[in-house]
Amino acid sequence: MVCFADMERFGMEEFVFCRDSETGLQAIVAIHDTTLGPALGGTRMKVYATEKEALLDVASLARAMTYKAAMAGLDLGGGKAVIIGDPEKEKTESLLRAYGRFVERLGGRYITSVDSGINQYDIDCIRRETKYAVGGSAVGGRGGCPSPATAYGVLEGIRACATQVYGSPELKGKVVAVQGVGNVGRALCQYLADEGAKLIISDVNKALGQEIMNRFGARWVEPDEVHKVTCDIFSPCALGNVVTEETLPEFDCRIIAGAANNVLADNSLADRLHESEILYAPDYVINAGGLIYVANENTSCTSPEIMAVVGRIGERLAQVLARANREDSSPLWVADKMAEERVQSVKGLLSLRSSF
Repeated sequence: MVCFADMERFGMEEFVFCRDSETGLQAIVAIHDTTLGPALGGTRMKVYATEKEALLDVASLARAMTYKAAMAGLDLGGGKAVIIGDPEKEKTESLLRAYGRFVERLGGRYITSVDSGINQYDIDCIRRETKYAVGGSAVGGRGGCPSPATAYGVLEGIRACATQVYGSPELKGKVVAVQGVGNVGRALCQYLADEGAKLIISDVNKALGQEIMNRFGARWVEPDEVHKVTCDIFSPCALGNVVTEETLPEFDCRIIAGAANNVLADNSLADRLHESEILYAPDYVINAGGLIYVANENTSCTSPEIMAVVGRIGERLAQVLARANREDSSPLWVADKMAEERVQSVKGLLSLRSSF
């Protein structure tokens, strides 16, 4: 199923396959690059059509985590994991603890956290078997769910995009379509409402969507139609592959900026968005707030101090957008180059250090 060609394609350092027959655990850990430090990235639990699909998903996500950590200025590498299965039906304490034991065996090369299908309480369970897990329940005022930090970083990124496109970070009166109102999307809606934005929302969970509608006076749109609505800003905050060959011509907005990972089904679509004069905020730049939050969980930084660092996502994205303007390029390619430049510069330092 996996071959060295797959590893070379993604620049992967390591794949680890985890299987436990008693609990039914089937998981893949992908460690992309540890130049800057140990690989940190969430564990996702979902059903995949094939094992190959799971492998390609986790590899792509791990590579994005390397870029995310590099662009966030963290001394961390990129990794990700997937547990193959339905979190609503197959997630059990024994399965999570079995997974935790696999993580522990990696000796800190990979540090796990929350992701789709794995919440903070699941991390609490995993932490019973490994010290290499962050993002669980708050203990002594530290830690806790990183979703509000992710949402806050996205807000600051949206403000940077608004400055680029509309000449001001002011969001009052701007129409923002939020796709997905789970933990991050819900928190983002609160931030946007506080800014005076007009909300359009959508979610596969209509009951959850109704709650958000009532709270913020938002307009509801069906999930398969939300990307088509006329709005100023489209904010994908659910799963990825939102912009595809089929959906790209249907967008009616000036900005795409949200918390979802792998928003583009293929990175070549970044050029198409650029040609269509739709500003795309690279996902791993704008949604790094959660990573910054959990990366500082075991440091001496207070929550307000961590959130202040998260708030600088807007400044970092503004630098990406300014360079993209100078180079007449998609912000995605510029962010890729900036991330790679940081990794390569540290590799150079490590090489120099080893020569003495």
